[in-house]
Amino acid sequence: MQNELYNPRFDKIGYIQVYTGDGKGKTTASLGLAMRALGRGWKVLIIMFAKGGDHYGELYSFRELSPKIKELLTIEQAGLERIVYADNVSEEDKEAVKKGWELAKQAAKSGEYDLIVLDEANIAIELGLIQLEDMVNFLKNKPKYLEIVLTGRHAHPEIIELAHLVSEIRPTKHYWDLGVKARKGIEY
Repeated sequence: MQNELYNPRFDKIGYIQVYTGDGKGKTTASLGLAMRALGRGWKVLIIMFAKGGDHYGELYSFRELSPKIKELLTIEQAGLERIVYADNVSEEDKEAVKKGWELAKQAAKSGEYDLIVLDEANIAIELGLIQLEDMVNFLKNKPKYLEIVLTGRHAHPEIIELAHLVSEIRPTKHYWDLGVKARKGIEY
């Protein structure tokens, strides 16, 4: 007879995945993975670092999910309504990322989630908004069953070394080179 507190998800092994590179599709890949996990009944947390505002197409889609799937999904934005670069980081940016990072650490400890997507975490590390040592410690000490995904350009070599899966998305050709601006429904 099994212990009534037994949960089979705690027997699975969760891995660390990184989607990085200068090509388009890192966030898109992580959101596709999140949809797959949700379809299998996984509890998913997505934290969008350095991304605020309500104009992202994925946010519209996630709001329209079935009630059953919506119960499994939490999305938190840990950024202001603009793109953050090294030369425009403000105290407000630092505070937003700090709150999101604290939420990620608490969520991992809580045992509530099966998958945590840290969208643009690599950029947050590169900009010093999340300390590399803190992220390395987080990844090394994550619960065994928890799958973690980090996205963003310029993944640090230590993060790449810790990861179990690293996909580098490189641009071969991009319509932006022809002067095409970001398109609603494709880039956001």
